[in-house]
Amino acid sequence: MNKQQGFTLIELMIVIAIIGILATVAYPNYQESVAKSRRADAKGALTSFAVAMERHYSETGKYSGVGEDTGTPTIFATKSPVDGAVAYYDLKVAATDSSYTLSAVPTHNSPQENDKCGTLALTNLGDRLEDLNGDGIPTPSVAESGCW
Repeated sequence: MNKQQGFTLIELMIVIAIIGILATVAYPNYQESVAKSRRADAKGALTSFAVAMERHYSETGKYSGVGEDTGTPTIFATKSPVDGAVAYYDLKVAATDSSYTLSAVPTHNSPQENDKCGTLALTNLGDRLEDLNGDGIPTPSVAESGCW
């Protein structure tokens, strides 16, 4: 009696189709998970940056002038992640004597550029802002967005 060994073409095509369906579901979820972890790092950097701004304010009585060469060590980094080779967010500060806005802007060399949350921002009042519509102007965060 002669037994057939191996797979038929139909069985092989079914397996390939199943793998394709799983990949189309899994890959976007993976990408969102990576974006979420990078966003968490940027939020941590913004929070650390805010602490440094408050420390600067307590020493000088104003928010402006941060990062200038005053003989003290630099109190902030300009990218996120701070110690990584590739920056996924550029950190920026807009400060006056009485207020500041810290921003984490997605860089052009990462998938974060197409992130649904866009630019994240934090103000001296603790307001959390996000750019959901992609126009570069962060607006107050909404809980449903999941960005903050």
